[in-house]
Amino acid sequence: MSPELNDMTNSQFTKGEVFKKLHKSPALFVLPNAWDTNSAKLLTNMGFSSLAAAFVGGEDAVRKPGKEGIVTNRDQTLASISKIVSATGLPVTANLGNGFGDRPENCMETIMLASEAGLVGVSIGDSSGKPHRPVYDYIHAVERIIASVDAARNLPFDFTLTASTENYEHGRFDLDDTIKRLVAYANAGADVLFAPGVKTKTDLAEIINALHPRPVNVAMDFSGADLTIDKALELGIRRISVGSSFAKAVLGDFYSEALRWKEKEIGK
Repeated sequence: MSPELNDMTNSQFTKGEVFKKLHKSPALFVLPNAWDTNSAKLLTNMGFSSLAAAFVGGEDAVRKPGKEGIVTNRDQTLASISKIVSATGLPVTANLGNGFGDRPENCMETIMLASEAGLVGVSIGDSSGKPHRPVYDYIHAVERIIASVDAARNLPFDFTLTASTENYEHGRFDLDDTIKRLVAYANAGADVLFAPGVKTKTDLAEIINALHPRPVNVAMDFSGADLTIDKALELGIRRISVGSSFAKAVLGDFYSEALRWKEKEIGK
């Protein structure tokens, strides 16, 4: 093993352990999304304990316009992730959608490549990207998570796998099926469970109770007005991710300021 690779692996041992311990603590922690190297450095200097890699605008944007969360190219995405990892000493995780493919083997390969990019965690979901059947069938979805867990456990350091079901994001408001899937993902060995789009305190409480003691992630970007940080603490939620909200805020301010100056142009 080269000295450079050895240094990287040793660093991932530490980062992986730190990230895993954050989920085992009863305290809630916030997982902010960095979308480029500058935002990663800023969030690191602010004192956050870990980061997620997001791709919304900026030099590293690699997602389809209007289709946030759908990855267009694995090589591009992992190259962007590598830049973010190199800009911070914190543990970094990333939402890698469906693992860049339908087959369980695609998920396994993606996790191996993600680890090589410096990540110590990923999120793999059951959204297929196909309009006629947007969410994978139950058995196939579970097989994909089993394969993902197998890949994560074969890494030489702690690697946190978040398994998510995107039922609600695709208009499938079936709480029973959502819980059934998450319980199966937990039984398969997923470290963290996530159901983006679930908004009400009542539904979240049912999910958390069904999955106890496995940690549950909630994205405030999706959760709506019914959930606050105080309510999240009461429910026993372990992790709050902010999705693309930081990037959207920055880009929104950028657009407003640019428009203000554009309107001041003389003679046009």
